[in-house]
Amino acid sequence: MTQTHTPHHGHSEHGHHPQHGSDSGQAEILDLDAEVLAEHIAAIIQWLPLTSGPREIVDLASGTGAGAFALLDRFPEAHVVAVDASPGHLQRLREKACALGLEDRVRTVQADLDHATWPDLGSPDLVWASASMHHMADPGQALRTVHDLLVPGGLFAVVELAGFPRFLPENAPADRPGLEERVHAATDRFHAEHVPHRGADWGPMLSGAGFDVEGELTVAVDIDGTGDAAIGRYALTSLQRIRGAAAEALSPEDLGALDRLLDTSGPHSILRRDDLEVRTERTVWAARRN
Repeated sequence: MTQTHTPHHGHSEHGHHPQHGSDSGQAEILDLDAEVLAEHIAAIIQWLPLTSGPREIVDLASGTGAGAFALLDRFPEAHVVAVDASPGHLQRLREKACALGLEDRVRTVQADLDHATWPDLGSPDLVWASASMHHMADPGQALRTVHDLLVPGGLFAVVELAGFPRFLPENAPADRPGLEERVHAATDRFHAEHVPHRGADWGPMLSGAGFDVEGELTVAVDIDGTGDAAIGRYALTSLQRIRGAAAEALSPEDLGALDRLLDTSGPHSILRRDDLEVRTERTVWAARRN
């Protein structure tokens, strides 16, 4: 069954986002995604069909830890093993855990999840994978590995993105209306080639790996960013990161307009706009090992 849950708010304090990369810019966008989308991640976790609070959780491709900390907040008796390929992300996660007084409830493991053999991740009763399964070189193999990792009756939560969020009104910017959609169309072509499982329907693949899929939830994100500096930074860093993938496919006029938005010292900087919002969707599948 698919449901839609749409919280609306203008300001966030904490939150979540996993993607891959080891540079500080990637860490920044993970943290901003976490800050802006906290309410929506909490809604996904609240929805999970759990009969009791999990005690051992594995967060696959944990990034800087937004999912891990949201899970720890929801399940106060739980411990989390956070797995990521980036030592920088894991260091940031450990620093956050110490700042929050949660260092005794978090263990970090640096690992490349594309390897055929994964390190010892314990015997979790919940595995969380947010915006990470589509990066796997062999998603089917990864799903089977998670199936065998979970204790019988354990739950696997797979969260998938509909793509990068939209931030600008459709008629913006004034000199190139519809620019953002053209930028995303260009990046979608890039990701179709390089990240073919982004936006996938994970239900059939989970069933094929031996899971019983117990539910599917679509969370619609629609956040008013008026006066929210974090959303301005989120928009800036998001568009900065997709510029490279879009640049070759954009017209010179569109690329120039995009660069004016990204010029933080210029009069057309996206940070100067007061009409931003965050529009996207995320879907979660809850699958059980029997």
